[in-house]
Amino acid sequence: MKGRLLCLSAVLAVFSSCREKSEVVVTETRALTTKDKSPKLQATSDERFRDAKPSPVKGEMPDGWLALPASQFRLLNYRFGESGMGEVWVSLSAGSVLENVNRWLAQFGAPAIDQAGLEKLRSVPIAGGNGTWVEAAGEYASGMGAPPKPGFALAGVVASMRGEILTVKMVGPKAEVEAARPVLENFAKTLQLAD
Repeated sequence: MKGRLLCLSAVLAVFSSCREKSEVVVTETRALTTKDKSPKLQATSDERFRDAKPSPVKGEMPDGWLALPASQFRLLNYRFGESGMGEVWVSLSAGSVLENVNRWLAQFGAPAIDQAGLEKLRSVPIAGGNGTWVEAAGEYASGMGAPPKPGFALAGVVASMRGEILTVKMVGPKAEVEAARPVLENFAKTLQLAD
């Protein structure tokens, strides 16, 4: 008898769920949010990542570069080149122009330079001022436990601006960096520091 009651209960439960569903009508609305907007092609990191605070540095991203999210040390962050291994980033750092240039050279095993050597390096426009153009090639040892990368090169600009050091650094396979040098130099000219 208990089996029949259980079976009857199960059949009633199945049939009761087969009732005709009532129509659901939505009468509420909400305001559009940024999530409702169409994505913007070639958006900056600030535009793509709503929660990111605005960068104190702005620039015009060159064609062919891919914008990446900013990080603690990379205010503007990009990838370039066919290999996908080329990186460009813009930072504000401490120290002096000479200290930053020597740190970059050390990452390629190049000897340090002194103030006289620094003054021999080319001066290029950056963010409405001038900076020091730096180049190196060879085995790139970025540090932080990353393995060295042979056949890499560096091109970049280090400038003293408003009491800070503004750096634009390009690192990647040597041929890709060499081909992108003019693009990097033009990019540096477009940079602007926020007021």
